[in-house]
Amino acid sequence: MSGCLCLPGYKKKVDPPISILLQKPTQPPPPPPNKNMDPVERLQSGFKQFKSEVYDKKPELFEPLKEGQAPTYMVFACSDSRCCPSVTLGLKPGEAFTVRNIAAMVPPYDKTKYTGIGSAIEYAVCALKVKVLTVIGHSRCGGIKALLSMQDGAADTFHFVEDWVRIGFLAKKKVVTEYPHTPFDDQCTILEKEAVNVSLYNLLTYPWVKEGVAAGTLKLVGGHYDFVKGVFTTWEK
Repeated sequence: MSGCLCLPGYKKKVDPPISILLQKPTQPPPPPPNKNMDPVERLQSGFKQFKSEVYDKKPELFEPLKEGQAPTYMVFACSDSRCCPSVTLGLKPGEAFTVRNIAAMVPPYDKTKYTGIGSAIEYAVCALKVKVLTVIGHSRCGGIKALLSMQDGAADTFHFVEDWVRIGFLAKKKVVTEYPHTPFDDQCTILEKEAVNVSLYNLLTYPWVKEGVAAGTLKLVGGHYDFVKGVFTTWEK
């Protein structure tokens, strides 16, 4: 694959089926929140439970990770606290290289901006040799609602949020044009998925992603997690 960072020391992986994304969670849920507990103490308490119930009981899982990582997936997910891909998809440590941001958006290739996203994609594809890039939207996404609510010419409310969600402008334009009489909340649901499609399209503007898809070494997968109905759907591009 030309133009890639080629770092040695990464073990060859067997490509598992896409269906692994549909597996039920295998990790225990976090301890229930205690509103009377100090926030820092809550973090320590959570780690203690993880260490005793997961880390100490599964050395076969964590020992190999000391030598490096070889994830199959790169996952783009929303920063929303209600949507943790490792929990909802049952992904174990070492399985997914994850990027989370507002509305799980992927900007197009641009060496002058959004370099944090670009560098993560480059490293995942060229160095870690991931097999699947997946973008996961979700129900009741605040970023998507903000995008759909934006009015042309209106002043921005935040320093960064509006500029970021404009990455999904083409998705918004499609939804507003094709579903002009649909209720706002239903438009949001449609846009949650269409924004994923825009991000999948944007992934193809990265040369090493385009090369990998053309060569058959990379798959692009869209996903949507509806935490209201408890439904997770995927589609391939």
